[in-house]
Amino acid sequence: MQSYSRRQAVKLLAAASLIPLATPAVAETPFSIVALGDSLTAGYGLPPEDAFTTRLEQRLKAKGLNVEVVNAGVSGDTSKAGLSRIDWSVPDGTGLVIVELGANDALRGISPVQTEKNLDGIIARLKERDIPVLLTGMLAPPNMGKDYEAAFNAIYPKLAEKHGVELYPFFLDGVVADPKLNQADGIHPNAAGTAVIVERLSPTVDKLVRLLTS
Repeated sequence: MQSYSRRQAVKLLAAASLIPLATPAVAETPFSIVALGDSLTAGYGLPPEDAFTTRLEQRLKAKGLNVEVVNAGVSGDTSKAGLSRIDWSVPDGTGLVIVELGANDALRGISPVQTEKNLDGIIARLKERDIPVLLTGMLAPPNMGKDYEAAFNAIYPKLAEKHGVELYPFFLDGVVADPKLNQADGIHPNAAGTAVIVERLSPTVDKLVRLLTS
């Protein structure tokens, strides 16, 4: 075993003190996206890995974005239910909220006036907290009649213009009424349908995240 004199030992210690200690890398906090919605957001009938929020997060990460997409979808929620839980469903520090509500309002024939009021309240509450919004539109089923359809379908463009928020016109674009992309109920997307939704919606989310983090 090699021995060192006192003088050599002092020199070695002095040299070692000049070598910077390695510090662990601190991971950057992911940009938090909350998807506030109903069963279409929650992933009704799907395993967690095929839910909208999971697929969207994977897609955005594959594009190089450091994000987390939080699933704040509750099956059966109307716009009124979404408004009632907005404060605790969207925590402080959220960078973007995707609002996907209204489908159950239309299915239940709730007055478009009330739906608009509820969605307006959701957007207003988020704006008060300086949280950006991506509003995703919904279309009324044709069996509700022309008057209802016209009134309901006008809600989303009207609110997007009023509040100056980004609008994705129709959440189920490319999926609705296609048996190959929906579950047996004909309402909820299957895994293939969810993939289509994410493929079409993700460029809008990608654009917003890059703008908000630049």
